[in-house]
Amino acid sequence: MLENNAKILFVCPLPPPVHGSSMVSQSIKESSVLNDEFEMDFVNLSTSRTMEEIDKRSWSLYARKAVRFIGAYAKTLWLLTTRKYDLCYLAITCHGVGFLKDAPFVLLCKLFRHKVVIHQHNKGMAKDVDRHIYRWLLPMVYRNTKVILLSWQLYADIEKVVKREQVMICPNGIPDTNSKMTSAERHNDVPHILFLSNLIVSKGVLVLLDALKTLKERGCRFVCDFVGGETKELDGRRFALEIEARGLDDIAVYHGRKYGKDKEAFLQTADIFVFPTFYFNECFPLVIIEAMMNGLPVISTDEGGIRDEVKDGKNGFVVKPQDSKVLADAIQRLLDDKNARHTMGAEGRRMFKERFTMVYFENNIKGILIDCIEANDK
Repeated sequence: MLENNAKILFVCPLPPPVHGSSMVSQSIKESSVLNDEFEMDFVNLSTSRTMEEIDKRSWSLYARKAVRFIGAYAKTLWLLTTRKYDLCYLAITCHGVGFLKDAPFVLLCKLFRHKVVIHQHNKGMAKDVDRHIYRWLLPMVYRNTKVILLSWQLYADIEKVVKREQVMICPNGIPDTNSKMTSAERHNDVPHILFLSNLIVSKGVLVLLDALKTLKERGCRFVCDFVGGETKELDGRRFALEIEARGLDDIAVYHGRKYGKDKEAFLQTADIFVFPTFYFNECFPLVIIEAMMNGLPVISTDEGGIRDEVKDGKNGFVVKPQDSKVLADAIQRLLDDKNARHTMGAEGRRMFKERFTMVYFENNIKGILIDCIEANDK
């Protein structure tokens, strides 16, 4: 254990916008466990302030992002100059333009000869590692660092650059907002399926609609609730047309974006959670942990570290991405078997309490940060 409160500089995305990485960073910033153990300073690495800004292209937006980047870099330089840190923690993008934007922050921390730990919330390094600029910049950034992964399932993406001995594992965790839950059993007359994500095609929303069409043709009884924000590629009007085209008007219902207790109400009353993602950057979806917390059996795909969240046949099913028939088969198994829904939901709830609570995450990340500080090599 550390004798005195160690000083750590956190360079990481903070909300807004709200997404997996920024939520984890915010939970670290607000953690009483970590604040009691360390002196922590934060620099917001994000140059976007809304989800729409992430993919939007315009010269005025580029200018605003450039100003935010310069501001974040200047603040980092000022903090490194005026304070002595025991560790620099960075949550960076490991691929594409995002990596080129974030790499200078890591190199700056190394220039001041600080120990560095990189918390990896994304993947995609494998696609860039042999491209010209990345071929020399990736090793430069990741050399002599520790790397936190959400799951060993994600190591294959970085194995050409990062050695196994550099890696530490820390799965995401969330607060237990349903601690009074006593049973995973639901009492809906008609089973409710829940899809909880923004309307992003690669999150599997249209694949799910195709599976629902198959289930309706088989005579299955269900209602499917879609909860999440509209996107540029799929707004509410187009989504309604997709529902209508498949003849699902009476059983597929879009509710828009929901927050807080409104969102929790859907999680607490659904019977099955379905997340058929094939998103290229999927790592360790917090939304699956939310479903497990609420005692829902989960059907998802073998993307990123999802197999560490969903144990096939235990707390749900893992199916092939972009295969609506296989997805329909898995959903039907749970529609037809209420006891299986209850048993799998209860197992998911048990797994959540064992591995995915905020308390578990805080203590895990605290131990990792202490180990990084006490390591001899810089």
